[in-house]
Amino acid sequence: MSHRVVVTGMGAVTPIGNSVEEFFQSVKDGKTGIEAINSFNTEAYAVKLAATVKNFDPKQYMDAKEARRMDRFSQFAIAATKEAIEDSGIDLETIESERFGVIVGSGIGGIDSIEKEAKTLIDKGPRRVNPLFIPMIITNMAAGNIAIKYGAKGICSNVVTACATGNNSIGEAYRNIKHGYADVILAGGTESSITPLSMAGFSALTALSTSTDPARASIPFDKERDGFVMGEGSGVLVLEEYEHAVKRGAKIYAEVVGYGATCDAYHITSPAPDGDGAARAMMLAMKEAEVEPKDISYINAHGTSTPVNDKLETLAVKKAFGDLAYKVPISSTKSMIGHLLGAAGAVEAVACIKAIENNYIPATIGLKVPDEECDLDYVPGEGRQQKLSYVMSNSLGFGGHNATVIFKNMEV
Repeated sequence: MSHRVVVTGMGAVTPIGNSVEEFFQSVKDGKTGIEAINSFNTEAYAVKLAATVKNFDPKQYMDAKEARRMDRFSQFAIAATKEAIEDSGIDLETIESERFGVIVGSGIGGIDSIEKEAKTLIDKGPRRVNPLFIPMIITNMAAGNIAIKYGAKGICSNVVTACATGNNSIGEAYRNIKHGYADVILAGGTESSITPLSMAGFSALTALSTSTDPARASIPFDKERDGFVMGEGSGVLVLEEYEHAVKRGAKIYAEVVGYGATCDAYHITSPAPDGDGAARAMMLAMKEAEVEPKDISYINAHGTSTPVNDKLETLAVKKAFGDLAYKVPISSTKSMIGHLLGAAGAVEAVACIKAIENNYIPATIGLKVPDEECDLDYVPGEGRQQKLSYVMSNSLGFGGHNATVIFKNMEV
């Protein structure tokens, strides 16, 4: 038996707001969260900008002892989850805990703790390394900490598919509920990797923008784009079986109706040059959702602002949508929040669902210089008021991972 899956709660910690409402209001305002890095000295770095989370105090979401036992990526996840659960209005005392799960991933995990403890090892020796070092760094601990805090005894899993992590997590949670393995799953992603080693590594890959102008650094689909801007944060959705949600009188934001997951099987960092993998993910998601390209009202693109990604994602959309590719609005919210790696798809899912709720298509705010290889409708500069029926969200990750999720307006 197949079950319907709906979104009944959302939480977000982002570079432009530490709640869903603050985040989406900033999206509508076209606000950028990109600024000079001030958490470490960037004098020797070619990269000077990042999209950091501002004014985040973990003690607003957990006690000081809990916070000390977690890397920042786990703290973000707990914060986003707390908001999502409160938003959903779900009574955790009355639901079946064995059918309550968590699928929250991270692409990198506790790299901040890795760097700090490596320095401790070198400077002070092995006996001074934090006893909780390992539980702080492993990527599954965001999901583990959430499950422990909220008593989720069902599936507890951690998807790690680089920049596709958030979408894959939501998609896998959707499938678990759809096929009857759970009633409620907390799904999403989290990341905190604006650190000296991480930034040096991504910079060495020539993946990051070297612009010093926050307004011209993350510029998806713009001809002058030169790389992505590192972001951080977390997004978590409460996914719930439809009848379960209706029975408790939950507010339903949207329905998850399609999920496509593929691999390019081509290169460790570059998308396939024909865009085939990403196109297949979109087509698989539409097939499961039982929709056609003409039914998609808006695409939230992966849109990283790297020269290769944006060109090949454009090609992939053309493969999946044919001539209708020129008629569907597409935008990248990474123009405002940078690239949150494993959290990207999760925060972008929040943006998609809020777009449905507000009848609003977010803009690609930095896009000013047209690129002949990126010739679709990327909603440059300003967002649009428009009724949305089906919204598609794309995420593409290093290693060739492609993940697409489709959300449906409940009024359709």
